Amino acid sequence: MNIPHSDNPRIVIIGGGFAGIALAKELRNKKVQVVLLDKHNYNTFQPLLYQVATGGLEAGSIAFPIRKVIQEYDDFYFRLTNVQEIDTQNKKIIAEIGELSYDYLVMATGSTTNFFGNEEIKRNSMEMKTIPQSLNIRSLVLENFEQAVFTKDVEEQNCLINFVLVGGGPTGVELAGALAEMKKAILQKDYPDLDITKMQINLIQSGDRILNTMSEKSSVAAEKFLLKMGVKIWKNVRVTHYDGRTISTNSDLSFDTATVIWTAGVQGALVSGLDASALVEKAERIRVNSYNQVKGYDAIFAIGDIASMETEDYPQGHPMMAQPAIQQGKLLGKNIIRLIQKQQMEAFEYKDKGSMATIGRNKAVVDLPKFHFSGFFAWFVWMFVHLFSLIGFKNKAFVFLNWVYNYIRFDREGRLIIRPYKKRSFTTFTSDEL
Repeated sequence: MNIPHSDNPRIVIIGGGFAGIALAKELRNKKVQVVLLDKHNYNTFQPLLYQVATGGLEAGSIAFPIRKVIQEYDDFYFRLTNVQEIDTQNKKIIAEIGELSYDYLVMATGSTTNFFGNEEIKRNSMEMKTIPQSLNIRSLVLENFEQAVFTKDVEEQNCLINFVLVGGGPTGVELAGALAEMKKAILQKDYPDLDITKMQINLIQSGDRILNTMSEKSSVAAEKFLLKMGVKIWKNVRVTHYDGRTISTNSDLSFDTATVIWTAGVQGALVSGLDASALVEKAERIRVNSYNQVKGYDAIFAIGDIASMETEDYPQGHPMMAQPAIQQGKLLGKNIIRLIQKQQMEAFEYKDKGSMATIGRNKAVVDLPKFHFSGFFAWFVWMFVHLFSLIGFKNKAFVFLNWVYNYIRFDREGRLIIRPYKKRSFTTFTSDEL
């Protein structure tokens, strides 16, 4: 990997997401050599991916170059690569571009979409965890409308403009709200020769309420907002099959749809090499102690979505959200320095600052430790928090100006098919591929 020798201990960080960047900033100009590895050369602000997918923002507005983050850090290196394996016995990682030894290793690989073992759904539905995936969704949505315009078959046309979102968490709710706003104010102007009233937005939730990680008050408020916007919500329904056209459930409910967006779950993005006892089955997360040390290893740590720190308040680990990742990254930076200096490390204690979700224009829900509110003020708080959390002044300015423009004009300028996306039909797979 062409990393120069250093007399300082080498810390290797795998992953440049919320956790990895928070850790990198904490290790800035300390007496350590830091090597940050990621398969992308940018950090993604994932909470706004849905706005890229629905044309509200351009991809560059929510991405920030990792090299720009670390360009003034001493003895700090970035390599663009995919890590394939960890050799714990020889204390080195094996990546596509070579091998690298470490004194301390930090897993900050984040999460990936969890299809719960259903390969058919995985093959035929869309996911939204990365910028390329969001751009794929944007292209497919717009392509469906372009095709619907010249399709004479009514059933085919209805299939093309029927959208099914699986998962009633923040991502599914925010995406449903964004699509509903497009239907109300944009698509009818773009496609005057198409009956946009036939467009359907279906949100399927396996539990008895949407936003089930938030308060019941916020859940009820969000559902009322969505129903008023024309979104159909199906609760206590679990999707079992999707062949690329027809979606089946565990009830009598079924849909013909060309677009299924899966937001029903996430799991850790594991790298092979760790002992099986350190892994949480099904969740694909890594067990860590209160110092984020991986079970069975003194020099390997895990932070963020990939880490499962089981406590009395969080028996299944902390929620896979930005705040736990950022807080763990900041504390681990201090703790590694303490460990090097042979000092006692500080145990992690999550400070829950609350959660929020936006449903659309002037509509959001916010849960704070002692307060729950919704409506315009919640929407304003949501915008302020997300704007403040973006990396880089330019991104903050671009996003703010886009939001102001979209609010005044009730428009979304980013509805561009930059790179066409053609979903592979399920009928084209051979027996060897299945």
